[in-house]
Amino acid sequence: VMSSSSSSALEMEIFQYIDAHQSDFIKDLKEWVAVESDSIQAHLRKEVMQMMALAADKLATLGATVNLVNLESHQLPDGQVLPLPPVLLGELGKDPQNPTVCFYGHVDVQPAKKEDGWDTDPYTLTEIDGVHLLIRNLYGRGATDNKGPVLAWINAVETFRALKLAMPVNFKFVIEGMEEAGSLGLEKLLEEENQSFFSDVDYIVISDNLWLSNKKPALTYGSRGNACFFVECGSKDLHSGTFGGIIHEPLLDLIALLDSLVDCTGHIQIPGIYDSVAALTEEERKLYESIEFDLEEHRNNCGVKKFLYGTKEEILLHLWRYPSLSIHGIEGAFHEPGIKTVIPAKVIGKFSIRQVPNMDLSVVKKQVVEHLEGVFSKRNSPNKLKVSMPLGVKPWLADFNDLLYKAARRAIKTVFGEDPDFIRDGSTIPVARMFQTVTQKSVMMLPIGAADAGEHSQSEKISRHNYIEGTKLFAAFFLEISKLH
Repeated sequence: VMSSSSSSALEMEIFQYIDAHQSDFIKDLKEWVAVESDSIQAHLRKEVMQMMALAADKLATLGATVNLVNLESHQLPDGQVLPLPPVLLGELGKDPQNPTVCFYGHVDVQPAKKEDGWDTDPYTLTEIDGVHLLIRNLYGRGATDNKGPVLAWINAVETFRALKLAMPVNFKFVIEGMEEAGSLGLEKLLEEENQSFFSDVDYIVISDNLWLSNKKPALTYGSRGNACFFVECGSKDLHSGTFGGIIHEPLLDLIALLDSLVDCTGHIQIPGIYDSVAALTEEERKLYESIEFDLEEHRNNCGVKKFLYGTKEEILLHLWRYPSLSIHGIEGAFHEPGIKTVIPAKVIGKFSIRQVPNMDLSVVKKQVVEHLEGVFSKRNSPNKLKVSMPLGVKPWLADFNDLLYKAARRAIKTVFGEDPDFIRDGSTIPVARMFQTVTQKSVMMLPIGAADAGEHSQSEKISRHNYIEGTKLFAAFFLEISKLH
């Protein structure tokens, strides 16, 4: 183990190199952002393939052994069959004395067009001054989700090579091109490779989310799951003048069912739904007190007048560690401009429950079905009721006292001069859960993008500061991990 003075001299040398090569790192990001690797639109599949090849070349240049593993094809809703992009498995360093860190990232992006409301061309990385003069923002699709973080990690590895420094850890890479379309084929590949590629992996790091604040770094240790439901009522279309007032209308049944799910305070009214939610520990409650979270900033970011709760703690608890229920739409009802006096025959309500650790998907489904059947039976309706759960993803939770989190915390303190917020994510991150379940290894989410980075939205960006300091963070993290062994 190095002395702290030699360790800090090494960090200084590394950080100076990263600062001096900023423009090279930004040039690389510009080249990657220029590839329209949108995995959702079929006609752009060849661009995704090109992006996978670019990433493979970049790693090969570092001296990594790279394997582009071909997956099967998949069928689109219109019947078209498309090949899935390969998944990149990379490896650099095999020193048995060193720990092995596997990094996961993706190089596909969400769709983007200038006319969607972008101020700049989404596929031309454009640097613009921010509101604060010290902040310069790099705008472009994929800048923060996820090409910027993938390149920052590679930049950090490249820095050790360029300075001819001994690699502090062995590196493995899993980079895919279908994350935005549901990571098709990835889980099967992880299962197949679990005994081989992952056998010597000690830690898995994912950098595919954001801080909670615009300025304060964060470490993410959990995310909610998601269970989507369809509730269907009805038989055939009827004229409201001929039948209105003498029949049980399917849409009225459905609205009564949807109305029974959640009250005006956001409380879910399905009996038993909160029974298995883990109790809040004192240690966890303390984490919430120190988190930097500006209610006004958050309100402005989402454009609402007020929240359901008035304190930072209550809002974060309900966003991260309590379940929530949202209603998304009704299929089959007339929704175009004007009026059509029809009684819709068959209507399907769509809602989802974000569930949290200790909630069992099969129990949640049973509770939902029993509740809806109970409400429906009281209406004495002859319409048919059908409840289904087409999608269920479990929540993910890591131990924030794990050595991996301690190493990342120290690296953040070194680079940013302050301790990170320990946060959860209110949305669902299937890939974290997937890696943890399949490999049974320690998994951590280490974001470098700020809260206002606008992933998936118009004018997605990463600030120059976050991209370059994020590269330093990853380099410092490699050194911290090596100290654990």
